[in-house]
Amino acid sequence: MVERRERRIQQLRDDAARKTATAEQSYQEAVAGADQIFEQKSRQATAERNAQTVRIEHWRTSEAARNQQQVDEEYQQAIQHINEELAESSRTLRKQLADLLSQWQSDVRDVLELARRSRDLSHGTLRWPTLTQGRWRAPEAMPPAISAGDLLVTLPGAPKDALDTNPSSQCVEMPGVLRFPTDTAVAIEHNAEGRETALRFMQALLLKLLTSIPPGRVQFTLIDPVGLGQSFSALMHLADYDELLISNRIWTESTQIRERLQKVTEHMENVFQTYLRSEFSTIEEYNAAAGEVAEPYHFVVVAGFPSGFSEESCRHLTSILTSGPRCGVHAIVAWSPGQGIPRSFDLNDLRSNTIGLHVVNGQVLPTVIKDAETVFESIQPPESNDYVALVRAVGVESKDARRVEVSFSRIAPRVADVWTHSTADGVDLPIGRAGAARLQFMRLGRGTSQHALVAGKTGSGKSTLLHILITNLALHYSPDEIQFYLIDFKKGVEFRTYAANRLPHARVVAIESDREFGLSVLERLDEILQERGELFRARGVQDVPSFRREFSDEPMPRLLLLIDEFQEFFTSEDRVSSRSSLLLDRLIRQGRAFGIHVLLGSQTLGGAYSLARSTLGQVAVRIALQCSESDAHLILSEENSAARLLT
Repeated sequence: MVERRERRIQQLRDDAARKTATAEQSYQEAVAGADQIFEQKSRQATAERNAQTVRIEHWRTSEAARNQQQVDEEYQQAIQHINEELAESSRTLRKQLADLLSQWQSDVRDVLELARRSRDLSHGTLRWPTLTQGRWRAPEAMPPAISAGDLLVTLPGAPKDALDTNPSSQCVEMPGVLRFPTDTAVAIEHNAEGRETALRFMQALLLKLLTSIPPGRVQFTLIDPVGLGQSFSALMHLADYDELLISNRIWTESTQIRERLQKVTEHMENVFQTYLRSEFSTIEEYNAAAGEVAEPYHFVVVAGFPSGFSEESCRHLTSILTSGPRCGVHAIVAWSPGQGIPRSFDLNDLRSNTIGLHVVNGQVLPTVIKDAETVFESIQPPESNDYVALVRAVGVESKDARRVEVSFSRIAPRVADVWTHSTADGVDLPIGRAGAARLQFMRLGRGTSQHALVAGKTGSGKSTLLHILITNLALHYSPDEIQFYLIDFKKGVEFRTYAANRLPHARVVAIESDREFGLSVLERLDEILQERGELFRARGVQDVPSFRREFSDEPMPRLLLLIDEFQEFFTSEDRVSSRSSLLLDRLIRQGRAFGIHVLLGSQTLGGAYSLARSTLGQVAVRIALQCSESDAHLILSEENSAARLLT
């Protein structure tokens, strides 16, 4: 049993060995076959990879060559386009440079010509020696500019060609001018050391204005609180010829400064409201249309601002700076920042409305000059004797130049219109000019405008105005429309011509200056008043207009009683005085309905000898010529002092 089991085990072991050997052999054969197949496939894959690599490299090489060719072509095209653009730009640039060079050369020639012409200006740039040697002549027209010094400008010379970047330079001298009148407001900033330099420049500039502007067309308000008038004392010689040229005197006290600046702003108000209105933008436009009634330019000259300036004075100065140039009022101010500017005053108003100058190292220089290529040498006043001589020469020319004469033909009717007007509804008479394009009319016979009062000091033109009234009334209206009763208490000289030449309108001309005769004229007019009253009641009418409408075929002329120096009636407290006062009061109060008008003339309403105030209060039409402020208040009203502004 055991033996069989062992044989069986051995048999199984032998079978297993055989199978293992067979399996090992099969494995080895399989591995050998696999290695052979792997080697074969590896060689095949390597061959295919190498072939693919060759193909890829060939494609890359061919593509790179093709791309490089395209890039090269595009590059060449771009280079060609750039070269063409550069060539065109170069041609354009050269043309532009040539044009600029031509324009530059033309501008330089213009500058040189401007410099030459500026030096030849007859008034604005004449040197003091020339002016003080008796060669000054009063200008007839406004200057285009006022010389304030000399400009020394360094200009590049003309380039040799358009690409010359280093041309030679040249120096051009020309007057440094202030355009008139737009740039004649000036502010000079200085410290304590520069005060005298600033004052000397102001003195020279004021003399330039005087000698460059037609006589009588410029006036000054001089303010000198620090120098007490010494800064502008030479200009006081103008007062010997016409006090209005310098507003009577040089103002130094704080109260005076405030009052004078207030008067200047009142003048500005008058110009704005009476002359410019909405018709004219500036006084230059107005003056161009106004002709003989053109307004003069006014310069407010202040030395030492803000000394002596109150808060109110500063407000007035601000108004002058901001609004003055439109109405011909300009400021020339020397100011020192070290003196303490009032808080109410904005320095920007001063700086933005003036040509800015400042004193540097003893020289007055424009603040706009920043580069070293431009040098400014400010004007200096002439020697004292020469300065005064020029001021006096201007004063002599100004004495009569301010006299304004309006041709009578401007207000007289045309020949065809003489005696063609009617007084049925009142008197409507042009007596002068009111502004640039309007006429001033005197109207009587409507509403409360029935009687007139004319007052003005000696030389104010009162007698001339009365002659104009009489003559123009006699031309506009026939004797059937208006008749005159003329009383002259100036020794009979004014109205004598109307008696000598038998003016048909003149019913009475009192040429003997006799109070009793004047009273008889009043009595005759009182009789006429009574007669017309009875006639109107009988005809059933109440006044002249209704009578003229109902009985147009019957003459009913208006009567004008004109009394020059009417106060002569009241120089004595006698019967003539009391009777004249009574009759004048009656004529003034009752004459309205009966076509009787009273025109009173006088040099002044002050004094004890005058008509009762209640009677004068009935005289609604007031004509105030040049007079004192007190008379202006009497003629117009306590609140109206406009007459003192007349020149």
